[in-house]
Amino acid sequence: MYEMDLGPFLNEDVGSGDITTDVFVPDIEGKGRIICEEDCIVAGLEEAAGIFGLLGVRSETSIADGERVLGDTTVMTVEGPMKGILTGERVALNFVMRMSGIATLTDSVVSRIRPIDPELRIAGTRKTTPGFRYFEKKAIALGGGWPHRMGLYDMILVKDNHIAACGGIGNALTLIEKSPEGIKVEVEVTNIGDGVLAAEMGADIILADHMSPDETRTLRDMARAIRKDILIEASGNITANNVIDFAGCADIVSLGSLTHSPRAVHFSLDLER
Repeated sequence: MYEMDLGPFLNEDVGSGDITTDVFVPDIEGKGRIICEEDCIVAGLEEAAGIFGLLGVRSETSIADGERVLGDTTVMTVEGPMKGILTGERVALNFVMRMSGIATLTDSVVSRIRPIDPELRIAGTRKTTPGFRYFEKKAIALGGGWPHRMGLYDMILVKDNHIAACGGIGNALTLIEKSPEGIKVEVEVTNIGDGVLAAEMGADIILADHMSPDETRTLRDMARAIRKDILIEASGNITANNVIDFAGCADIVSLGSLTHSPRAVHFSLDLER
């Protein structure tokens, strides 16, 4: 049984009923297959199977989520009520196309970085589609990335507006000691001096925002002299094209583009006639 409630995603599309299918599709059994049209890292098959399951359609996958596949590969077969197959088709494909796009983009970044810096984490951000974050973060993980925090509740990240709201970096850092026990604290800085101060005040992670690779490396070395286990995250206008510049400079590189602008991978569903 799939752990997430997929019903709302199906209901968004079906609403009061699939009137086209109700009118034009007879009550017969059918079969079909989902085909990956291009090379990619597949993700979202579990969700697609869940959608079809809500409609009484049985599914079988020949590829596991997270696997690399070539174009023109059948990744899933479906069998059951023809009406259910056609009603669930678009929503199921949307999951697979969107999640595979994110996984594939993440993998492309990770694959470039690994030979140079095997320990560098490629992370996502909270720049996600409302209501779809769980699936987008899952796709990042399937592509070999680090999902980072899921929301505002599982980690403290003190950003520029938090710092401004409490009267400056100094005031913000004095509040670290009030953080709940066991919760990691990350502090965003824009210069080496503030980063060193954050390390001295007990931050677990320092987010180097819009800092150059050289500045990020210097900050990491200085912060590590204060706390050996502190982590440095690079962020801000980092793309799949320039992320490699931060190899050897940081422990984490976060890219909002992994979720806010991936290209969907094309999949199709063909019925067996």
